[in-house]
Amino acid sequence: MIYTITLNPSLDYIMHMSHFEIGETNRSLYEDIYPGGKGFNVSTILHRLGLETTALGFVAGFTGEEIKKQLIKRGFECKLCELDHGISRINVKMKGEQETEINGSGPDITKDKLDEMFHQLDALTSDDLLVLAGSIPLSLPDDIYEQIMKRLTNKNIKIVVDATNKLLTRVLPYHPFLIKPNKRELEELFGIEIHDQTTLITYAKKLQNQGACNVLVSLGKDGALLISEDQHIYKCGAPLGTLINSVGSGDSMVAGFIAGYLKHHSYKEALRLGSACGSATAFSKDLASLDKIKEMYQQIESEEIL
Repeated sequence: MIYTITLNPSLDYIMHMSHFEIGETNRSLYEDIYPGGKGFNVSTILHRLGLETTALGFVAGFTGEEIKKQLIKRGFECKLCELDHGISRINVKMKGEQETEINGSGPDITKDKLDEMFHQLDALTSDDLLVLAGSIPLSLPDDIYEQIMKRLTNKNIKIVVDATNKLLTRVLPYHPFLIKPNKRELEELFGIEIHDQTTLITYAKKLQNQGACNVLVSLGKDGALLISEDQHIYKCGAPLGTLINSVGSGDSMVAGFIAGYLKHHSYKEALRLGSACGSATAFSKDLASLDKIKEMYQQIESEEIL
């Protein structure tokens, strides 16, 4: 089973606008509402690719009920801890000539509810894979991913971490199976600017030397690059298309990589399917459909470059 954790889910209220003026009354053309959260996105794409997945995390209040309702419609299993107080956050996203977001902070997660999730994790075995993805609410310590990985150290569970800054660097000594920084995040981690592939590879390898097994660097329109644990380097281009939706593209790439690896036990194939899923979501209104993923998959190839 592939488990995903979303510690700070949201109800994303998306307003499509022709233009936006600060200080004025603005009206949207139409609205969409989706459950938001990187772990939920990963589970959604995994399910569409035919893999079994269970979403873990926390929800609260009437917004939490709507999140659960919409996730159930997607068809995969959810075992979400329900908080006694507060509401799951609402993120307002305005899409028009430019994209503007206002994200909520999220409810407080109490110790007893955190322990409830820890007990869920204690049941995982070496046959399972766990995905830790996204931001955390202010009520949780910034070493929460490290705590989870330390707790599971002796279980031989493959753990994927898609996070930034200290959330990421703290887990590296516990040897996550996969991390997925993008180029900008890699630059921020090391305080540098990356202008060529050689520099990109150098700093991606630094993360591997610090403990990550596989380092997948998403490059947007330039595709993706993988430093694999077997010391090979793979690259995959991106298909041609019009960017419609940047939200969830990276999560889709993570899901595709996991699916490609589990189905084929090939890093080259994992990179190809991951890139196809990421592009398919970027070129779709919402998370990619299976048909769109298949279309993108046929347009790209991954290659070993070193």
